[in-house]
Amino acid sequence: MGRRALLLLLLSFLAPWATKALRPALRALGSLHLPTNPTSLPAVAKNYSVLYFQQKVDHFGFNTVKTFNQRYLVADKYWKKNGGSILFYTGNEGDIIWFCNNTGFMWDVAEELKAMLVFAEHRYYGESLPFGDNSFKDSRHLNFLTSEQALADFAELIKHLKRTIPGAENQPVIAIGGSYGGMLAAWFRMKYPHMAVGALAASAPIWQFEDLVPCGVFMKIVTTDFKKSGPHCSESIRRSWDAINRLSSTGSGLQWLTGALHLCSPLTSQDIQHLKDWISETWVNLAMVDYPYASNFLQPLPAWPIKVVCQYLKNPNVSDSLLLQNIFQALNVYYNYSGQVKCLNISETATSSLGTLGWSYQACTEVVMPFCTNGVDDMFEPHSWNLKELSDECFEQWGVRPRPSWITTMYGGKNISSHSNIVFSNGELDPWSGGGVTKDITDTLVAVTISEGAHHLDLRAKNALDPTSVLLARALEVRHMKNWIRDFYDRAGKQH
Repeated sequence: MGRRALLLLLLSFLAPWATKALRPALRALGSLHLPTNPTSLPAVAKNYSVLYFQQKVDHFGFNTVKTFNQRYLVADKYWKKNGGSILFYTGNEGDIIWFCNNTGFMWDVAEELKAMLVFAEHRYYGESLPFGDNSFKDSRHLNFLTSEQALADFAELIKHLKRTIPGAENQPVIAIGGSYGGMLAAWFRMKYPHMAVGALAASAPIWQFEDLVPCGVFMKIVTTDFKKSGPHCSESIRRSWDAINRLSSTGSGLQWLTGALHLCSPLTSQDIQHLKDWISETWVNLAMVDYPYASNFLQPLPAWPIKVVCQYLKNPNVSDSLLLQNIFQALNVYYNYSGQVKCLNISETATSSLGTLGWSYQACTEVVMPFCTNGVDDMFEPHSWNLKELSDECFEQWGVRPRPSWITTMYGGKNISSHSNIVFSNGELDPWSGGGVTKDITDTLVAVTISEGAHHLDLRAKNALDPTSVLLARALEVRHMKNWIRDFYDRAGKQH
């Protein structure tokens, strides 16, 4: 699998197939949040105002006065001017309306925290395009797509809200985000502690950089999810790669594979690596959305979808052709659970066409996450981390080269004990937890672990099928937020 392919898949936790070779894990970061039409998803009706704020394109230079409109949403049904709070969603790589509709936790706790909800769209995503239709034209136009610029946008927006909304000026702000948005929430509290009293960073892999964690940890967790969900499930998947190689070695085999997998387009020998990347990305996405109830996050899926998938992968010791027929049945759970799909398209892994260009660029500049597989501790074909390969592909696509150590220089890597008031939540089923903070660092940098949780399950709306572990996690998160709010008002009282 191409290095950049895993990187983008994974990075797409945050937009699928964004670059030629970003590995399935990195694209996953980008793919996790992005539906085709953000306003069409079934979700609890949310009442919010859609607003725009004029932001500087460049917060850190002085020779340009260019501005753009950043979109943000505000919901104040339960907000109280006396003793209230502001919950600020640090938008990530996608349309902010979709994030708003899929972050039910904030809506569920708004009344208890007397909170105004604000959802801020990340620059270069959704409608917040600094150069309009030219925003992705070239690296010169994309030069302002960085986490630092996005955090500065959030800071300026909070200043604007406090200045213009009567009653908001002296209220505590809590940053909240999931996935890349969770990274931004944590980084916002670190960089702008005077603006946010605390942060909830859900499924935020802030340590998936350089050598802070082993490059193989992500795919190892994916494999563990499948291993736990059915006997011989991960072994069947591990065996499938050589079976595909053998079956695709002849013209008749390629034809047979196209039919057995019900693919929309005939396979050629040049497509085989892409096919295997697509299948790998499917298993990764399933690990991220292995929720305890039916969901429609990336695709319409049943409850505990990996268990359903593994029902078809119980016996690895079958012929190549039977194994691939079983693989098709497993893939069909992900791509055709609704029964509406006539063929499978190996260029699609999520119901999204949003965010891919921006995320591809970010994965080629700042968000450089090493991923690797060895085929022993995981169920994938061996592939070592190759920064030069990534760098060359990034230069070919964007004319830029990645800076793999910049994020740790900017945000501290594991040396963050001087910060405070951040809750890092991670689900043990979520492969991104391998790059997350899973142990308390100090009394105020706290880790919350959700044993039955996939990717930021705690940020999703409450559900009758929620496992006890996520109920406890949310209760703990709310307790911390209440403490931050109380401490803020205690200090304010003493100052007056």
